[in-house]
Amino acid sequence: MKKDIGISTPLYPAPALVVAAYGTDGRPGGLMVAWGGVCNSEPPCIAVAVAKSRHTLEGIRSRKAFTVNIPSEDQAAEADFFGLASGRDTDKFSAAGLTPVQGEIADAPMIGEFPVSMECEVVQSLDLGSHFLFVGKVVKTWAREECLNEKGYPDPEKVRPLVFAPRTGKYFSLGGMVGKAYGEGKKYLKGND
Repeated sequence: MKKDIGISTPLYPAPALVVAAYGTDGRPGGLMVAWGGVCNSEPPCIAVAVAKSRHTLEGIRSRKAFTVNIPSEDQAAEADFFGLASGRDTDKFSAAGLTPVQGEIADAPMIGEFPVSMECEVVQSLDLGSHFLFVGKVVKTWAREECLNEKGYPDPEKVRPLVFAPRTGKYFSLGGMVGKAYGEGKKYLKGND
């Protein structure tokens, strides 16, 4: 039996993403974002929600660009730091020992050490209340070579992405594969008895 737990958003896991942008002062900065994900296929787009109190917000708004950087589970401390410190008074890249790398197309820095980075140009933004939602068109994707599968695409078992459990305040790693998409449910299709 289920219990009413009130209004909540227990969507597990949430991606632990570091969204980076240049500040209005031109310095590279960023923040930890758990409210983000793919929101369109053609063109490929990612939506991220940024709290209005965050310093990085104005940088994204002014340059209309950001990067989405996926940390590995062994980079939890560096990624978490981007959610703790404020770019108003801290150079987060230097403090965490990370390298800002200028994107080739989007006017935003990537994190050189993280396994995957996507350059995004803002195509939509929406004031939702506590957060601004930015939809960024992915204009270039970068991945560390050792994290690619035989087809040249980031392999989750090699990237080992850090994930977040909302409201618990805990980071997790992915478990092992449990099945193949578009295959496991075929047993319920008519004619596959």
